Amino acid sequence: MPGPWFQALPPIAQAALAGALTWLLTAVGAAVVCTRQRLGARALDAMLGFAAGVMLAASIWSLLAPALRLAAAGAGGGRGAPLVGFLIGLLALRGIDRLLPHLHGDVSGGHLEGVHTSWRRSTLLLTAITLHHIPEGLALGVAFGAAALPRTLADGASLSAALALTVGLGVQNIPEGMAVAMPLRREGMSPLRSFGLGQLSAAIEPFAAAVGAAAVLVIGGLLPYAMGFAAGAMIYVIAEALLPEVRGSGHSDAATLATGIGFAFMTALSLWLG
Repeated sequence: MPGPWFQALPPIAQAALAGALTWLLTAVGAAVVCTRQRLGARALDAMLGFAAGVMLAASIWSLLAPALRLAAAGAGGGRGAPLVGFLIGLLALRGIDRLLPHLHGDVSGGHLEGVHTSWRRSTLLLTAITLHHIPEGLALGVAFGAAALPRTLADGASLSAALALTVGLGVQNIPEGMAVAMPLRREGMSPLRSFGLGQLSAAIEPFAAAVGAAAVLVIGGLLPYAMGFAAGAMIYVIAEALLPEVRGSGHSDAATLATGIGFAFMTALSLWLG
């Protein structure tokens, strides 16, 4: 557990600091481009598979499972609240995905999505990875906001569970930082600029975390909806971006195994810290 100074902070500040930590770890991953220009495709696919496994486990153990327990106990919204929130999260990310110009895959060989634009391909790749970090930040904020609610509204939510989610998402952000910085470096961008854009992709997380925490504190009894929403948004990112990317380059065996390892890692964090 962190020191008393952290526990004494308002939940919105706690969430923002947690988001800042995940941003820092993204920068750690992006910093690899300062020492090497390339990373093997198998290794990169395995790291992205690990990230997908962590996000999947976080969606289940840190968001959906608590939401279902709250709904079963009669929390605001009734038993169907987590499902409704989950579906809204899916649809919200789908809407953003259709409208926001972004690029999936490599800078040179990826496919464009969203409305037509004249943005540079490096900017489109950065936009795609930034989009992936929004649900992560929201999930952090929901967890810290829930920990601050009375137990009658968020039974089972705790600061240690929110910290477990922070550690899990932070660790999986390391390969995500590599995933955006490495393609830029391979395209001839300087190491410093590749690093800058790579770490910038997670700059949204502290703000998204603060918004998520504030929303939970405002809606209070509708927490199952918020947890379901964050889970749905994260599942969309996994299914639409991470898994197709790692299975499309011929290294699905390493990626699949790493996905299982990532899931086990986040499960262990939830058991030991949550």
